[in-house]
Amino acid sequence: MQIISKQLINLKLTANDKEEAIRKISNSLDEADCLYNYNDYLANVLAREEITTTGIGFGIAIPHGKTNAVKQISVSFAHLVKPIEWQSLDHEKVDLIFQLAVPESSKGDEHLKLLSALSRKLIHPDFREQIRNSKTSEQIIDLIGNSLLDAVKG
Repeated sequence: MQIISKQLINLKLTANDKEEAIRKISNSLDEADCLYNYNDYLANVLAREEITTTGIGFGIAIPHGKTNAVKQISVSFAHLVKPIEWQSLDHEKVDLIFQLAVPESSKGDEHLKLLSALSRKLIHPDFREQIRNSKTSEQIIDLIGNSLLDAVKG
């Protein structure tokens, strides 16, 4: 099982707003064959975003969708070239996006475990700095890949 792959990492994403960013990241999930239905997944993520912001602070957003449109649990990562407004909890613009795709049929708390594992890492300033300074997809995978897989496995 691979939750994040090079194909799901964009270190220079350009987007004018959060909807454009979510669309582009959703497209990468679709191109990586993680989705059954791009439009349904996108609608789910955007609807979730309407409920409450996924901008958690520190320049980070974790948009996510849990729907039958998803084939397998996946995480896509994007580092924005220019930070964008996300209505974040700390009112700061976002430059790091971790977008989660979770099948509706997955065990009830798998996506919560994934969110929790990611959040535990992201609260550390040195970790955020390592992510921001990463120049290759491999570096991103080395930093987050195993911990996310461990979180989902149990």
